[in-house]
Amino acid sequence: MQTMYTIFAEETFERRMPAADTLLQSGLSWGRFDELFTPAYWCGQAWQAKVHGHYGRLSLGNSLAEETAACLLGGYGMPAEIGLAAFKRLRDRGLLTQVSPASDIERHLSEPFDLSGRSQRYRFPRQKAGYLTACLAAIADLDEDDLDDLSLRDQLTKMPGIGLKTASWIVRNRRLSSAVAVLDVHILRAGRIIGLFGETESPSKDYLSLEARFVNLAEEIETPAWLLDAVMWQHMRLLRHA
Repeated sequence: MQTMYTIFAEETFERRMPAADTLLQSGLSWGRFDELFTPAYWCGQAWQAKVHGHYGRLSLGNSLAEETAACLLGGYGMPAEIGLAAFKRLRDRGLLTQVSPASDIERHLSEPFDLSGRSQRYRFPRQKAGYLTACLAAIADLDEDDLDDLSLRDQLTKMPGIGLKTASWIVRNRRLSSAVAVLDVHILRAGRIIGLFGETESPSKDYLSLEARFVNLAEEIETPAWLLDAVMWQHMRLLRHA
């Protein structure tokens, strides 16, 4: 048995985990919680984040339309800062409260963005504007309350420009869902390091298989999949820059 401690608001909390050499059902070893990128490490980091009240909200928007816009405008090689800036611009200018013409959305996306004193442009504004207009129209006819997490994802993947990763991102953010996983490059790298994913596997062709293993790992280490996903993404993204 190994025990991890954290202090929050002058109170000490502890999290007990199996010994480092204990095997998970997947065949992976728990590893030590103080060794980078082991299952125990991720379990401990997610637990500590929960204790400290981090990641209590993942949603970027206040409606399904806004969340779809935020996730559609980001991802797939788009720096997170630019995608978020594009979403906020469209939202603040009232272009997400109705089905706006693609030409209007394209015009607003084509304006340069000032990010940390640097002028940057959004990539493929015409393509994303067309996708977003079509998605907003489809969402207007969608009753998400009648759908469970996986059914909602299935409906979203039928919309232009939305694949499994983007649809999973929308569902996870909107519902704090542990039924899906957002398998981007950071999660893929973390999964390969611990031996959960193979080197030749990729979300483009193996998404559902990779997702099932990720969700199962989260269950085995008693961590909500949405929280594990968020913690992994943040850690791996920061370490990439380091």
